[in-house]
Amino acid sequence: MKFNSKQRTQAVKTLKETVFDVVIIGGGITGAGIALQAAASGLKTALIDMQDFSEGTSSRSTKLVHGGIRYLKTFDVDVVADTVGERARVQKIAPHIPRPSHMMMPLYDEPEATFTPMSAEIAMEIYDKLAAVSKDSPYVHKLLSAEEANDYLPMLDQTGLVGLAIYLDFQNNDARLTIENIKQAVTDGAVVASHIKATKIVDAGAFKQVQVNDVFRDETFDITGKLVINAAGPWHDRVTEIADEQTTDAMRPTKGVHLVVKKDRLPVPNTLYFDSGFHDGRMLFVIPRADKTYFGTTDTDYTGDYAHPKVEQPDVDYLLTAINRRFPKAKITLEDVQASWAGIRPLIGNGDYNGNTTKKDVSDDTLHALDTTINQYFDHEVDRKKVNQALQDLSGGAKSASSVSRGYKIEVENGIINVSGGKLTDYRLMASDTMKFVEKALSDEFSQAVTLIDSTNYPVSGGHFNPNQVDTEINRYAEQLESLGILESEALELANLYGSNTPELAKYIATGVSAPHLSITETSTLHYAIEHEFVLRPIDFFLRRTNYLLFKSEDLQRLEEPVIEEMAKCLTWSAETKAIMRAEYVRLRDETQLKTLKEEAGR
Repeated sequence: MKFNSKQRTQAVKTLKETVFDVVIIGGGITGAGIALQAAASGLKTALIDMQDFSEGTSSRSTKLVHGGIRYLKTFDVDVVADTVGERARVQKIAPHIPRPSHMMMPLYDEPEATFTPMSAEIAMEIYDKLAAVSKDSPYVHKLLSAEEANDYLPMLDQTGLVGLAIYLDFQNNDARLTIENIKQAVTDGAVVASHIKATKIVDAGAFKQVQVNDVFRDETFDITGKLVINAAGPWHDRVTEIADEQTTDAMRPTKGVHLVVKKDRLPVPNTLYFDSGFHDGRMLFVIPRADKTYFGTTDTDYTGDYAHPKVEQPDVDYLLTAINRRFPKAKITLEDVQASWAGIRPLIGNGDYNGNTTKKDVSDDTLHALDTTINQYFDHEVDRKKVNQALQDLSGGAKSASSVSRGYKIEVENGIINVSGGKLTDYRLMASDTMKFVEKALSDEFSQAVTLIDSTNYPVSGGHFNPNQVDTEINRYAEQLESLGILESEALELANLYGSNTPELAKYIATGVSAPHLSITETSTLHYAIEHEFVLRPIDFFLRRTNYLLFKSEDLQRLEEPVIEEMAKCLTWSAETKAIMRAEYVRLRDETQLKTLKEEAGR
């Protein structure tokens, strides 16, 4: 399914002329998931976003489909069970995107440590059972001694180190997951357009009218729908305001920051997850990707511009201090930072990103008793009630982490379905629950029957292959590219990026078309992104479709001008438009690379 600037013009025309079953505001992962399920269920579906798709929170996460083992620090088994179960479902419908990896958690003997070796061992034992990790799996958990941890991570601070916990988690490409959902929605008939900003929602008889502004054309028009879905993430309250709803101030947005350095400056074999060391209840990640390592995240309340959150000096100071404390030999400085990103988490009310940190000291005997009870449950010897009682006794009745950090909310007011909170791992489930509200509303208000798809078995674009044979399938796609002269390493990278869409990319490569100063593969990737992936600006391509800006910054100087020139040709930009696009890209590139902070530090 092609979608380039010409298709956008047609999409805008269709948005003006059609009465939709659902109009979705917000093209992040939640809105994308809803659009996929709505279109696949046969509904006339519209999806709009005031920015590029996934430009907000959904391209600014830690880039994991995280299993949530931190919730086991308060022994909230239900939350972890839900999370790892949902993670498995996402991996099934998007098998080319979430990929299994080892998570390593250093354990320190220090005040307010999240886990001790004993509690970590029991938590991981429970975690493996919930995640269906068998004893012979390469990802079965391990608990290493401090001496063994030193062999794994020689750069890690050894002071007070008492062990290293290793267990399963999944890496992710957040922006790609969003785009693949939207591409599938378009294939199934959804009408989508980015850079369309909702400015007012009003009644129009039995329908709703969303007044919008086409940011690119500075044109105002109305989109009509039976139902409106507010999936605007951090902008949730802004949408309720333009709808004159009473449900306002539901969100408590917080800012999370990540920094990227060269891998040789912070070499780690797998993802790390550890206490910040500031006794603030936060935990930090250190994640290898390509030839880079990135680390984060901060967690601070945010009241600034949601569209353009920036990395500021206090963010950098916090992360560098924490990293250099845990890796004292690294001596990472601001100059080492090659890229960065800041994102806004759409937490509900007084939510806490890190979960409930209330802990109760417990004896080894109590932990062993809990482990026995958990094993009895999995062996069907006791019921969940017995487990819940044991967990409640252990946690001292502490409030469940699920109620403060993982929760999402779906509310209906006057024909508008408001979806708030949640996290990336839960996006399919949030969309599925939203569709149940849609089904009921269309039946009650319009006598319209809807047959919802089984979204646990409905793949996203690029995910149409056997999820139980990922490596075999990806290698098969890579071999197709290799037959066209693509080097093995590059072919594997592209096959992992595009999954079952790789043959479509191969068609571009087979033509042999090469733009000035770009290889055939680079030209093909760009053309595919323009014609199939809603790319309208250079920043869309460099940051969210390819991640060049974050993890391949060494290629930017060579690629920037040729890509901009080719985009100008493909999208028929005027000289003025090309200058505007170039200036915007340079400004955002410099922000990502912390140019201003580095200049100020050098004065």
